[in-house]
Amino acid sequence: MLRRPKPSDSEADLLREQEKFLTSGAPSAANVVRRPDKRRGQAGEGGQDNVANEGRQRDVVTIEDLPDQLPSLTPAPPKKSRFKAGRVTFEDEDAGERLDRHDIHVSAILSRIVERDTSSTPISLPAHTGMAFPKVMHRSGTSSQVPLSSAAGKKSLFARELAAQRLKEGQTALRCTPEASHTPGRREQNLPPDNSMETDQRGAAGHQPTAVTGAGRGVGGPDSSAESTRIHKENQAKLQAMSQSEILLEQKKLLSQLDPKLVDFVRSRKAQSVPSSASSSKQPQGENSKHNPLENRNRQPVSSDAALLFKTPPEVEMEQEDEEEEDLPPPAVTEKDLLLKPRKEWVNMDKLEPEKLEWMRDLPAPRKKGTDKAMQARFDFAGTLIPPTEDLPTHLGLHHHGEEPERAGYSLQELFMLSRSQLIRQRSLALGTLANILSKARAGEYRSVLKGSVVSTVLDAGLLFLLRFALDDSVEAVMSAAVHALKALLVCEDDEECLDCTFSWFRGLASFPLLPSAQEEEEEEEQDEGLPESMKETAEEKEERKTDHDVARQDVVKGLLKIKLLPRLRYILEVFRPSPPVVQDVLQILTRIARHSSISATQVLECPRLMETVLSEFLPASWTVPSSAVPQSVYGLPLAGALKLLRVLATSARHACARLFNSLGVRERLPCLLSVEPAELLVEPTEALRITTEAYRLWAVAAAYGQACQLYIDLYPGLAKTLQSVHAVLSLADPLFPLQLQRVLALLSLLTQVTHTAGCHQELQTGMVSCQGEECPPPPPVSWGHVTGLQASLLGHLRGFVKDLDNPVSLVVIPAYLTYLEAYYHQLCRQNCFKPVETLQEIERLASEVLVPLMSHHAFQGLIDNLKSSSLVCNVQSDRLGPETAPSLPGLACPGWRDRPGVVSPNSPFPLLTALGLLLETITGIHKGLSNKFTSLLLSEPVTGYLRSCSQTMPPLCHSRAWLVRHEHHLLYLLLRLAHRLVSIDPEVAKHASLYHQVALVLLPWLLPGSEYLGHELLSTIIFNKDFILEAHSGGPEAVELGELKLQEETHQHTSPSLQTVGALLREACIQLPSIRGCFLTHLAHLEPSVLTSRDALLGRNPWISSHLLPELTGPSVPSDWPFLPLVSLFERTGLSEGGGLEVEDLPQGALQAVTHCLQWLLLLEVWREEALKVILPVAKLARLSCVFLCSSDLFLERPVQKLTWGLFRLLTRRSRLDSLDLNVPPPGLASFQDLYSALLSQFEAVSFGDRLFGCWLLLPLQRRYSATMRLAVFGEHVGMLRSLGVTLSQLSIPIERFTSPPEDSLPLLHLYFRSLVTGTLKPCWCPVLYVVTLSHVNAFIFSEDAAAQEVEAARHSMLRKVHYLTDEVLRNHLLLFRLPQQQAEFGFDLYEQLPPIRAKRLASVLRQQHGRSDHKGD
Repeated sequence: MLRRPKPSDSEADLLREQEKFLTSGAPSAANVVRRPDKRRGQAGEGGQDNVANEGRQRDVVTIEDLPDQLPSLTPAPPKKSRFKAGRVTFEDEDAGERLDRHDIHVSAILSRIVERDTSSTPISLPAHTGMAFPKVMHRSGTSSQVPLSSAAGKKSLFARELAAQRLKEGQTALRCTPEASHTPGRREQNLPPDNSMETDQRGAAGHQPTAVTGAGRGVGGPDSSAESTRIHKENQAKLQAMSQSEILLEQKKLLSQLDPKLVDFVRSRKAQSVPSSASSSKQPQGENSKHNPLENRNRQPVSSDAALLFKTPPEVEMEQEDEEEEDLPPPAVTEKDLLLKPRKEWVNMDKLEPEKLEWMRDLPAPRKKGTDKAMQARFDFAGTLIPPTEDLPTHLGLHHHGEEPERAGYSLQELFMLSRSQLIRQRSLALGTLANILSKARAGEYRSVLKGSVVSTVLDAGLLFLLRFALDDSVEAVMSAAVHALKALLVCEDDEECLDCTFSWFRGLASFPLLPSAQEEEEEEEQDEGLPESMKETAEEKEERKTDHDVARQDVVKGLLKIKLLPRLRYILEVFRPSPPVVQDVLQILTRIARHSSISATQVLECPRLMETVLSEFLPASWTVPSSAVPQSVYGLPLAGALKLLRVLATSARHACARLFNSLGVRERLPCLLSVEPAELLVEPTEALRITTEAYRLWAVAAAYGQACQLYIDLYPGLAKTLQSVHAVLSLADPLFPLQLQRVLALLSLLTQVTHTAGCHQELQTGMVSCQGEECPPPPPVSWGHVTGLQASLLGHLRGFVKDLDNPVSLVVIPAYLTYLEAYYHQLCRQNCFKPVETLQEIERLASEVLVPLMSHHAFQGLIDNLKSSSLVCNVQSDRLGPETAPSLPGLACPGWRDRPGVVSPNSPFPLLTALGLLLETITGIHKGLSNKFTSLLLSEPVTGYLRSCSQTMPPLCHSRAWLVRHEHHLLYLLLRLAHRLVSIDPEVAKHASLYHQVALVLLPWLLPGSEYLGHELLSTIIFNKDFILEAHSGGPEAVELGELKLQEETHQHTSPSLQTVGALLREACIQLPSIRGCFLTHLAHLEPSVLTSRDALLGRNPWISSHLLPELTGPSVPSDWPFLPLVSLFERTGLSEGGGLEVEDLPQGALQAVTHCLQWLLLLEVWREEALKVILPVAKLARLSCVFLCSSDLFLERPVQKLTWGLFRLLTRRSRLDSLDLNVPPPGLASFQDLYSALLSQFEAVSFGDRLFGCWLLLPLQRRYSATMRLAVFGEHVGMLRSLGVTLSQLSIPIERFTSPPEDSLPLLHLYFRSLVTGTLKPCWCPVLYVVTLSHVNAFIFSEDAAAQEVEAARHSMLRKVHYLTDEVLRNHLLLFRLPQQQAEFGFDLYEQLPPIRAKRLASVLRQQHGRSDHKGD
């Protein structure tokens, strides 16, 4: 049985049900009845054949390639009944009674009819004629009898004839009232009723006031004319008595009281009458006009007298003309402006309609000067922004009938509308213009002239769905324009060129996935935190629940995949077979989707028939020579874009690369492209070089997995032949030199990866024998013996390039050769055939003949001078406007990379220095005696200045910087590794050890995902190495001790004698550095899988690499607060779960030692490496150190922990540190510091036992500059802790003035202060510090003379009276005689000997007011 359609059914569901219905043969519920065609006979003439045909020809709907869901449109407002609100019905009301009640009898209607008073209305008799019957009216005569100006509004022909007859009768009419012919005021009443409110405008040119009679509007009576005249004269007298400014003032008041719509209406009526009045004013008024006022009245235009009331004086108009010259409306179109005049014979064409003729007038002049007001951006067809002041000719086709017809160009809104036009040309033109705009926006050309982001704006407006609908267009031109626009949105060609240029760098084939930040997903996870695990939605369920719009808003590429972009692109390539530019655009779109993530790359790879189409059409095994230099079709020809798509897909994962080479036949196609020279590929020379280059790169990616190495053995003769011709092809005179250079670099990258893979053959062969059933990768077919012959040839090339360093080509090619040599020597020392003596001699020759001359050459020195200017780390505050990127569509920010300094710029030293440092790291590890030869590199001024700048900066983390900063991190790491080898043997290098240590500390939290191995090596070799901490063995601790003694002498502050000084603590920390290193490595053990994966990639262990796509960029691999890691991890394990109630014996094994080592390391960094911790906010430091008190009930009481925490507290509370400590900023990971402080207060009340260290920790946030919430918590909820907070003023290292100044202004807190003093909760023997603080604030409050609200003043008087009547004389004297805090005094403050006169006067005044009120009550 067929089911009924549901509202939720899509078009596909309806079509499926229709197909079922048609195949079932069931009769339809409704029949189509066709009316008979009289031209073809009656309905029954067709006989049975017509009936049969009619039954067979059913209406069948076929809709192809439409989305399942319609685009979201703003629904129209629901229709509302005008009378529904007035009808009130009740459920129990009888319908008959309601009908009777509303059925009004006709008598009730007739009783309301009132006859109009016509006693004062003149009656005109018909004129005598000689005809028996009235003359028949003809249309030809109507226009001549009634002028157009008198026919206001829509009138029938009869009404016009009647009006003309009345005008004619007005000259000889017989009046019933004899005074009518002598009363000029009565003559006005002969006008038609429609014009009775209109007045004569003969004086309008002089702005003379005119009377309004109001006849015909129900206000005309016997004395209406006299009354109107009297009011008119009275108004004239008032206006003449007022000055011009007073008139303007009254006019503004009147305009402010009236409805703006009414004012606009009257002004528009006045504007319509301006042209007619101007023409009529030029006509001379003779005696005829004086004797015939009706004719004069009809000849002149009419307007309301209110228009004169709203008219602006000339002076104000000029001012507004200067300010708002562009806002003045243009004059209306008149009959004189028409090229073709209307004729009376034209039916219904005698009335002029100016608003419909506006399109015929000339365009207004464009804006002559700029304005600060934001204006809508308009673009030409090339995407160039058109300034508002530019006057372009109309033949360019940029003017149209839009909101601003005088401005050339199209806005984004207009382009969106045109892209859905029914005209093919408009659709394709709009999409092409959008593509050009997007290309320029991605290049950053609009950043300096437009507010906001063009890319974000069009994405929010629904550009993705617009382009997706356009891709479904059956017209190839529209579809091609849509593909071009989608390519402009997704692909930045400069980004792709940058990635291609860095492919030959160290780890250049790896890249980060271009995923947007997961901020919204984190917010959804936070919303699910309170739910049990069974109720939480899985990631798949959340993804399915999202609509297409939500997915596209968060991630553009994922949104495109969700709306089935890949099948459509496959259809375009397979069925449409478009032109070459469209094919290239489609391949670039697929490449950008593959860069998004490994999941997206898998979807591209698994899309049905997509990869088969690409390989069969654009990577054929054989092809013929194209007939022309520019072929009309690229089908059947190899394309470099197709090879690049395969390379990006292969980079995503090992299994993807294996599928391409084994299942899809890439292994068989590569020899066809690489076995011959590029000139023999039977394609255009430029494309041939690109194809060869991309083929080498694709092969290099496969070799980096240990795959496709059999091809190396098969194609070895061709590779050797290509290597022999390197010097010949790299000629600057060759017009194809840039392409030849990229081809050579790609070949060297291939040989480097093959060498790494061959070096792993022996290890895999041995592991295969000893694995005993465990999973082990199979050994590659290429072994070390297959690659040893390359080293001599490439080393000879390198010597030749070093000798010719003056040639700019040499500095570009040398990094690839150095990278190959590093791979060769790195793998050589792991082979069984390794001969140490011969290798050491060979390395010495390499250093003396190649590396040292290279480093001493002036070209090399000039290159490293650009080190600092090319650095991304050092140039964080760059003022250059970058390209536009949207959060949902991240990019690499590479537009213009050739024209500005940067890591990838032509003058950048980073590729050469990185390759050189990589080789030095390897050969100095093999031959340690060579390290001294490279001291000059490390001590050169450019390198030292670069390292010094890096140690003082904090670069941000973002997608646009990450992939380039990763290469800079490699260079910094290699420089530090070279310093590690030299610092212990070279005194000059040892002098800069502190600088290298500082750089290592700041580099560690910068390292991105994929560089975990570098961080592990820094921690193991440099960061905790005593050789890099010069202060540890050069009198550093002693200097700190002397500084503390000097500080105590200056401030006269003496800490507890049982506590050791910071100098002694530092001396102990330096001794424990190896143990501290072990502690931190243990707490970073969770990163071990990432470290091993990173190690395999960085050390060239190709068969173990699973993907060259780096991990998602969610943040640095090591958190910036890593020095607090042992303390924070202990709090997460015990403090949160156990509530901080565990004793030290119950803590995990080694917890006390780990906390001690953590505090020792923090103390060392705070004293000697303060710059390394500046990335951590002071409030974050305080919050993380607070874990010492929250982890356990007595951990802070342990002797070593308390010593170190005291030392850190003194460092954090130094005057310079206190100024930067802002507790109003929430610490990272916490909602607010107040929440943490509440937990500390509860822990203090429970387990502190009055500990002085804990007390100082709680007093720190009670300073006056911080929020009163924490002080309210102490004196409100936790007032009982005041009894045990026994910190003295000498033990507190914070000046007491920070607690007492400025005076407290929180009235609830002052009441709590006073209550704690009066009730005895706060005493000087229990809590000396807060006793002084409360005395100071209460004393300042009760004796304050500042003006305040009545409530505050009443509180002052009340509190002062209560102080006066206190029975506790000591407290009373303290409150009244308090002077200033004084640390050496008995109670910590000074007292007046007697009450000062000002205070005594204030007290007497308050008491006198109280006595006066009490006497008044007694009376």
